[in-house]
Amino acid sequence: MRLLHTSDWHLGRSFHRENLHAAQRVFLDHLVATAAAEQVDAVLVAGDVYDRALPGLEAVALFDEVLWRLAELGVPTVFVSGNHDSARRLGTASRLIDRAGIHLRTDPDALADPVLLADAHGPVAVYGLPYLEPALVRERLGVERGGHEQVLAAAMDRVRADLAARPAGTRAVVLAHAFVTGGAASDSERDIAVGGVQSVPAEVFDGVHYAALGHLHGCQTLAPHLRYSGSPLAYSFSEAHHEKSMWLVDLDAAGAVEARRILCPVPRRLARLEGRLDDLLTDERHEYAVDRWVQATLTDPVRPADAMERLRARFPHTLNLLFEPEGGERAAEASYARRVRGRTDQEVVEGFVAHVRPGRELDGDEQSWLLEGLESVRRAAAGRAEENAR
Repeated sequence: MRLLHTSDWHLGRSFHRENLHAAQRVFLDHLVATAAAEQVDAVLVAGDVYDRALPGLEAVALFDEVLWRLAELGVPTVFVSGNHDSARRLGTASRLIDRAGIHLRTDPDALADPVLLADAHGPVAVYGLPYLEPALVRERLGVERGGHEQVLAAAMDRVRADLAARPAGTRAVVLAHAFVTGGAASDSERDIAVGGVQSVPAEVFDGVHYAALGHLHGCQTLAPHLRYSGSPLAYSFSEAHHEKSMWLVDLDAAGAVEARRILCPVPRRLARLEGRLDDLLTDERHEYAVDRWVQATLTDPVRPADAMERLRARFPHTLNLLFEPEGGERAAEASYARRVRGRTDQEVVEGFVAHVRPGRELDGDEQSWLLEGLESVRRAAAGRAEENAR
């Protein structure tokens, strides 16, 4: 069986105020053309269809159009909701749309009800696990306490139980939107947890033949059966080195995986430049960046006047300007956001406590209170988001 795995479309998103609607349309044209040319048996979209819970009309129209084109092509397509999507909105009319071969899996209560496909070698059960916010789904999944690992493990237990009741030889595919341990993040993914509990071990997905993952924006392979497709477009300058792609996955009769990357169209490549302004404006080594979207980090000891205007005279597509003066004061001049980048909420708070209370580490009770407080804040925010989505 041949599957086309993609995720993290983020329809409606811009790039440093540059409208990406046309680029997203080009990608969706490419997706439909690939599905037809490669004669795929199904398309898998592992979450974050939209960039926000209340997408704009332009993004909704683009999604509606690609649904129609895939249905007209006769290619079954399975979507799950991601942490950027409103599961309730994305899942609207899902039972009706099912009849067109477009399967929107947004309800945690239905995650063990697979889309059933078949080829010459027998049945393939495709399970869609929407993004599972622990505070909202623990009770529904029978989990008393815990974070992403616990709720995703409970969800996969339900999947394995359903699979065990199906005919011998049934191959299993899972779509999931999660941060799996070992994956490499970028700056454009929204944090999905507090307290350092966002990641889940790869072993959670044991027992299935392929796990089509979404959330991380870089294409990556954690195991032959465990892959992120990544986003089809770059959404931050941290993705300048990414080659955006989809996975074309072939499952043989025993469920063994062969996969190859299908590269996505690139609207404009990215460049990250660093140095003194005069060097950036004159050095021939930077000529490659003239037609790229540019992020420039200036290292001049004193902030140059009219830096953005001068940069755009050579690099007309400069979008982001940073200032980090060279020398011993550079680290001290870095912004607070840059200094805490990559840290979990728990690490940030613990760092603050260590700063105001030097020489005394948090004891066990204090760590428990801290985690409880962070989880309470997360639960309240998730509840408000769910209420706003209704």
